[in-house]
Amino acid sequence: MAPTVEMFMSDNVRIHPTAIIEEGVELGPGTAVWDNVHIRHGASVGEQCLVGEKSYIAYDVRIGNRVKINAMVYICYGVTIEDGVMVSAGTIFTNDQFPRATTADLKTLRSSDPDEETRETVVGAGATIGAGCVISSGLRIGRFAMIGMGSVVTRSVPDFHLVVGNPARSIGCVCRCGKPIRKWPAGERVAHESVVCSACRARYVIVDSQITEVSPGTSA
Repeated sequence: MAPTVEMFMSDNVRIHPTAIIEEGVELGPGTAVWDNVHIRHGASVGEQCLVGEKSYIAYDVRIGNRVKINAMVYICYGVTIEDGVMVSAGTIFTNDQFPRATTADLKTLRSSDPDEETRETVVGAGATIGAGCVISSGLRIGRFAMIGMGSVVTRSVPDFHLVVGNPARSIGCVCRCGKPIRKWPAGERVAHESVVCSACRARYVIVDSQITEVSPGTSA
């Protein structure tokens, strides 16, 4: 029989006893924080979220409701994650455009505090980031976008786009239910097309490769 795990309960929030939750952290009702998680001061995590084991959430990070953060995820300062996002295991966010450990003469350790080179990133509602991804700084990951596992994202991703690779490139678009609805060769731009999700029947219009949802599907 598998061993049971004791979780502290406080205000309908479950926190593993090995987790480090600093002062000033906000955790919404129904959220669970698992073993060896570290959440820094000033961060906020919304309702019904899951923070997987050994993940790190930096100070002042903002995370919405019903977000899944799997194991060993690193979320640095300057990241905002909107509602309903999936961040899969081993994902790493970055925020420094020109990172150096020291000053140019190598004699002074540089501060880790934000400065003029710090860039903020926003992950739009409903997006999915696959396992083992690296997300560059100063980007926006669009609503319901999907990032394939192992991708290195160096540019912003439009809503509903499916991107893969290193550097990540768009290979098509996905429905809000997660199923692919249109694929295109690298570099192709779709001038105007209407598409319907085969799984949930949601309808979309693609204009110059930008996807707009026309009507929700039966399982939306």
